[in-house]
Amino acid sequence: MKRIRKAVLPVAGLGTRFLPATKAVPKEMLTVVDRPVVQHVVDEAKAAGIEHFVFVTGRNKGPIEDHFDISYELEETLKARGKTAALEGLRADLPKAGATSFTRQQAPLGLGHAVWCAREIIGNEPFAVILPDMLSKGCMTQMLEAYERHGGNIIAAEEVPMEETSKYGILSVKQDFGKTFAISGMVEKPKVEDAPSNLMISGRYILQPEIFDILENQETGAGGEIQLTDAMKTLMSRQDFHGMRYDGITRDTGSKLGFLVANLAYGLDDPELGPALREEIARLMKG
Repeated sequence: MKRIRKAVLPVAGLGTRFLPATKAVPKEMLTVVDRPVVQHVVDEAKAAGIEHFVFVTGRNKGPIEDHFDISYELEETLKARGKTAALEGLRADLPKAGATSFTRQQAPLGLGHAVWCAREIIGNEPFAVILPDMLSKGCMTQMLEAYERHGGNIIAAEEVPMEETSKYGILSVKQDFGKTFAISGMVEKPKVEDAPSNLMISGRYILQPEIFDILENQETGAGGEIQLTDAMKTLMSRQDFHGMRYDGITRDTGSKLGFLVANLAYGLDDPELGPALREEIARLMKG
């Protein structure tokens, strides 16, 4: 069984929900506390052992590439001013030389198309897909553990209230193993009464390279886009898919409310900021 070395990060979205903030700044560069959203995701993947990051970008996404590169002027300034801790922090965040690749998705044709755009860089090996909007802590590590157990294709799942299943992609359970389960199907944003479970797809995948052949010939689905879910359904008829119940909480930064909640959650979890932030929130709640 080949190990998972590479991860695809689709970062070509326009971020229209956050206009005007995202007019000149990629939405993935908006910060949760003191780190861009995309840096949080890369940190999670690096901690799990991912070695190579494939960013599928679009126009005006140059700041993402710059963020994962050396900033000579900034480093020299920090060095001259004796700000050693800040300098070491910047250097620690940098991926190793050659550990990042950037490829363009020229048209907004959906998540499936974005993943397909990475095919030449991924090659013939299994890989991870990480949605940068979805922040989690340790999810990729748990995903790789599930992959070691089952192989094949793995989808991260998280329980949501049944009344909220219409907001997400939902998985069907064929056989339950506790932490993991065999998947029999998936449905995108079902009506509450039609939802096969309350297990939502939470933005982390491990996929076999055969998905690329399917995506290449995949017809457009919802919204006139090439849907990754449709391609996974096709691959499911040929290969095993397992779900992994994520032991944690995924923060969806793709909406304004979710972005604010993520900042609060990560801020409260920060040992330096947490106590003071709790006091400020208490003052705000008092009006």
